[in-house]
Amino acid sequence: DGIEISLHTLPKQLLREFRHVFRDEYLSFPSDARSGAAVASGGAIPGGDDMMAMSEGQGGTDGMVLLALPTNQRAREDLVAVGDHIEAEKDRLLNVFMEFGGDISQKLRSKGYWADYIDPCSGLPMLTLNCNKVYSEVDGMECLLNYRAYNAGFCKILTHPKWGSAVYPATIFAYCPVDVAKDVLTGYPSAVPDDVGAKSDKMED
Repeated sequence: DGIEISLHTLPKQLLREFRHVFRDEYLSFPSDARSGAAVASGGAIPGGDDMMAMSEGQGGTDGMVLLALPTNQRAREDLVAVGDHIEAEKDRLLNVFMEFGGDISQKLRSKGYWADYIDPCSGLPMLTLNCNKVYSEVDGMECLLNYRAYNAGFCKILTHPKWGSAVYPATIFAYCPVDVAKDVLTGYPSAVPDDVGAKSDKMED
């Protein structure tokens, strides 16, 4: 089964949510490899106005920008239903995303860029320590992809335009140039979105 993924810069609404969850932890990520490359090539290490732009999630002169990579998997069952088979399907989808999200995040980190992914079970970051605020996948998908949601008791249910509520959302975040993120995504056997925006493309895991 495939993973539907798209690449987005963070709109103001989601940037507030991101800062609530991660604070400024992404700015303190070790970037020795990236800084060393800038020095070796005579490039400037961001500072001053660049640092202000970075703290707001905007790109500095090195093209650094906060990115969201929302993913959706088509479930084999309607996840609003209950039962052991539904829980087994959720576990399967969780395992697929955890491997996929972890792999992309580690590839970006190995290049000297901050990246993290959200645990769909807890809503908490997987790699960034000392973060205990929960990220809402449903709100994120509404903001980034304009997907709809409805309330069912105390839960908010996401609906995919093609799959309905048979969908499993989960998100990866990164702080890097757009081209770097696209380059990492080309390592997966499917087309990468041509432009940063609300386009979704199916990528096989």
